Amino acid sequence: MKRYEEPNHLRFLTFSCYKQFPLFEDDWTKDVFVDVLQAQRGRCGFHLVAWVLMPEHVHLLLWPKLPGYPVSKILWGLKRDVARRVVSGFRDRASPMLDLMLNTRGQHQFWQRGGGHDRNIFSDHEVREKIDYINLNPVRRGLVEKATDWVWSSARWYGGDRGCGVGIDPIRRPG
Repeated sequence: MKRYEEPNHLRFLTFSCYKQFPLFEDDWTKDVFVDVLQAQRGRCGFHLVAWVLMPEHVHLLLWPKLPGYPVSKILWGLKRDVARRVVSGFRDRASPMLDLMLNTRGQHQFWQRGGGHDRNIFSDHEVREKIDYINLNPVRRGLVEKATDWVWSSARWYGGDRGCGVGIDPIRRPG
């Protein structure tokens, strides 16, 4: 995948769990992702505009802090830390999910190989469209009736709950 790292480009990212397995089915794994997302945001200084964690994939809408923290560096740290913590937790719990995660080399693989989906967003219309797409993902899948009922997304923040999980940065291009 070719990534286009341009200053002030908002990025719509999608990446999936190994073989699309629902490795984020339980609340504990979802909470691990939230903790790591917040930590990675602190380390890399990216602006987070929208996000959702689904059972088998993730969508993020963000502005990376360039040139020091391109998307590849953000995702590398996020994916690495989530995988390490979840696999370790699965081992501690003797989770049957470990069997699903065995790759052809006999190693536990948490994330699908490859860069996922990465799209540069240019217009305000596209920004709004992606925010709505992200926040409504759990509703379209039938996981909740209202987007604000899904704890693991930015929908609650956009619905007015500023005390929810991961805060969202104002929609403005960082300087």
